[in-house]
Amino acid sequence: MDKKHEKFFIKLLGEDNAYFDEAHKIAYCYDATRKRYAPDGVVFPRDESDVSEILKYCNEHKITIIPRGAGSGFTGGALASSGGIIMALEKHMNKILEIDLENMVAVVQPGVINKDLQKAVEKLGLFYPPDPASETYSTLGGNVSENSGGMRAAKYGITKDYVMALRAVLPNGDVIRAGKRTIKDVAGFNIAGILIASEGALAVITEITLKLISKPKFSKTAMGVFPSVESAMNAVFKTMAAGVTPVAMEFLDNLSIKAVEERFHRGLPTSAGAILVSEMDGNDESVINADLERLKEHFIANGASEFRVAKDANESSDIWFARRNCSQAINCYGSLKINEDITVPRSKLPALLEKIAKISAKYNVITPCFGHTGDGNVHTNVMVDKNDPEAVKRGYEAITEIFKATVELGGTLSGEHGIGISKAPFMSLAFSEAEMNLFRAIKKAFDPNNILNPNKMGL
Repeated sequence: MDKKHEKFFIKLLGEDNAYFDEAHKIAYCYDATRKRYAPDGVVFPRDESDVSEILKYCNEHKITIIPRGAGSGFTGGALASSGGIIMALEKHMNKILEIDLENMVAVVQPGVINKDLQKAVEKLGLFYPPDPASETYSTLGGNVSENSGGMRAAKYGITKDYVMALRAVLPNGDVIRAGKRTIKDVAGFNIAGILIASEGALAVITEITLKLISKPKFSKTAMGVFPSVESAMNAVFKTMAAGVTPVAMEFLDNLSIKAVEERFHRGLPTSAGAILVSEMDGNDESVINADLERLKEHFIANGASEFRVAKDANESSDIWFARRNCSQAINCYGSLKINEDITVPRSKLPALLEKIAKISAKYNVITPCFGHTGDGNVHTNVMVDKNDPEAVKRGYEAITEIFKATVELGGTLSGEHGIGISKAPFMSLAFSEAEMNLFRAIKKAFDPNNILNPNKMGL
């Protein structure tokens, strides 16, 4: 990068907030994909005014800028894949600005950690439901940019269902407000809806207004053990179609169960085809107990050999342990994990898992699956030896077929991780050329000079 540009950013932000040394380039060159792309520098805006000045300068000089939160994404959305400057928002823009008890909303900056907001509002008897697995370190700006989900999505929905308004800075430096604090708002285009899941490619979000709800007083956890993946998947959609709405309906297949047991020795049923972990909540304990009885009836009717309700918080934690730790446990099957978060309508889950099993056999790969089956979201993990080029090739061929099968079943390439650079080559499987051209036109309308997070989502 030209030294004159470096001098501008240092003068604007100070030496403590603009870095062009190798150490910072290395620290901000990767995310959870483990891919590495070194940026030309890293800047830390202190407020919205800094964001505006940075973007205005970059737009004038055609400098690529990549917004970044915690860098916890699985698809490379915050990587400097074509060079440029990382705009890191976690250092200064990380404050909870307001918790409005009367209107039940929170106003936050993009660098606030998800779990920190949850804890803050729960102290006041309120509840922010979206709970991605990365909740203890991912930022709310990143959650909005990827439209993150989580285990509670079956009942409470995902990030988009809680975003009421955004402040954002356009690539030319203009500041806009999208949405209102009101429950109803149909004035103008839904710009907030366009910015959600845009992966930082349209504008830089500087403030988020989020809907809160009352915190449920009670919750109970249950686990069902099934002889096969098919019986478990049938139990998921038939249970929910019958009117039982759990907070979460989480799934582990036999490979995932065995991996957790091998690593952690928790007494899991390793002969089971699958297990479902479910949770009910509400303000009336008798209603929760009645719902658990209905859940049990549907599980047993669909083949469950065992149904267990946690007696207390410790037992609940034990039941949830397997689901929360299966992602790291399955590394026993290979040194390279090609993981995707495909999603289909719930009724298509049995067909999807059957197709995944056949594809895995065809390419001779091991594919443990787990995920948020209450909302049709399956985390598919093709495991191979990273030092075996032939195995890696087969792994990516298997993933391509899995994507095709997902789309054929009416599903989507991503339920919560986004597209970034990892899934960009597969966008043509899910979208027509006319649809891709529309995406490109929207990108150009926001960012005519293509400075903001280019080459993501196949744009």
